[in-house]
Amino acid sequence: MRVLLTSLAHSTHWHPLIPMAWALRTAGHEVRVASLPELTDTITECGLTAVPIDAPGWSIDDAPAVAILERIHEESFTYLRDFDFTGRDRGQWTWERLVGLEEIVVPAHNAVMNKDALLDELVAFARSWRPDLVIWETYTQAGAIAAAAVGAAHARFISGPDVTMRVRQEFLRQARARPVEHREDPTAEWLGWTLDRLGCDAGFSEELVTGQWTIDSTAASTRLDLGLPTVPVRFVPYNGPAVVPDWLRKPAERPRVCLTFGVSEWITAFIDGAAITNLLEALAELDLEIIATLNAGQRAQLGTVPDNARVVDFVPLNDLLPTCSVVVHHGGIGTKATAELHGVPQIILAFGMDTAVMGDRLEELGAGLSMPVTDLTGAALREKVVRVVNERSFAEGARRIQREMRETRSPNDVVPEIEKLTAQRRR
Repeated sequence: MRVLLTSLAHSTHWHPLIPMAWALRTAGHEVRVASLPELTDTITECGLTAVPIDAPGWSIDDAPAVAILERIHEESFTYLRDFDFTGRDRGQWTWERLVGLEEIVVPAHNAVMNKDALLDELVAFARSWRPDLVIWETYTQAGAIAAAAVGAAHARFISGPDVTMRVRQEFLRQARARPVEHREDPTAEWLGWTLDRLGCDAGFSEELVTGQWTIDSTAASTRLDLGLPTVPVRFVPYNGPAVVPDWLRKPAERPRVCLTFGVSEWITAFIDGAAITNLLEALAELDLEIIATLNAGQRAQLGTVPDNARVVDFVPLNDLLPTCSVVVHHGGIGTKATAELHGVPQIILAFGMDTAVMGDRLEELGAGLSMPVTDLTGAALREKVVRVVNERSFAEGARRIQREMRETRSPNDVVPEIEKLTAQRRR
């Protein structure tokens, strides 16, 4: 069969899909990956065939996709970041607040990441290539629209807690309790208008939001139970082109702590070089080896680096984390899943969106600790690092998740189920 994958043009969104794409390819299926041109090299360097979707008028000053999102809706992101996705504050989960969230997410997020020009090009390619199955990651609803346009089966791929879908379900539940004339649904309106504009006979259905089924690479105990048809699949790390440095080939002489904070400006707004310097100084007197993986901007802002710290640009986490006693990070889905796969306790610095949900569940499972990034100080981090390194229960909790992930079927193992679902759902 022919399989089309679509992804936001950012490596952190694309990398989790790569093992699934490989599995389908090695099973004998034709696989193509459609995204904006800035992802083309990343697609082809892992041996897959890219379909660059050059959408005129999509970009602003040729900025990458995530940078566009950050610039377009700073206020909208603040609204999203501050919304209580954990559900602890039920006062936020009112109809007015949920409608407000929809009214922000659709124009400032979904419609930005799935611009008309991009949709037109992707649908045109789908109509010419005729895929049997489209797999789209959560940010790329264009994949669901392309599938609807040609009658292909389609699946949504997720690699973190499905918080936006949980909010969507509560929004729909409250909508059903309201008079029909007051049931606003910006998502349904946007997708319905888009299908009409593209000349698609299929009208809006909730499957355009959920996928006909979901492929979920999160650990079972960390997954939100939303009652959606789901194919669980084992997370397989992909770090891009990687070389293991000499120092990493030698056993660590002291407990090793990894500090990593991702590449997005959303993160560095909270954790800049000065903040990282403060954290390193707070850990300087501990009998630990600190490995800080930092981007160029963070490194340029660093002050004095303590003797027990090593600052590096890029190290493949799949090789680094197995040598660590704890990883401190921002809730990045790849970092979290790699740590879980290798049984490494974590300290998550939650900055909003799904990160607080991750952190809460991590603590419930006894596999680490969490704290809001707004509460981050050197002293607070030092206290948590000392606890996680010295209390064996955290390592035991992390190993329980590790066993769970290893028992989950691999991408190769789930291909027959995906083939069966595709045959059932394509038109």
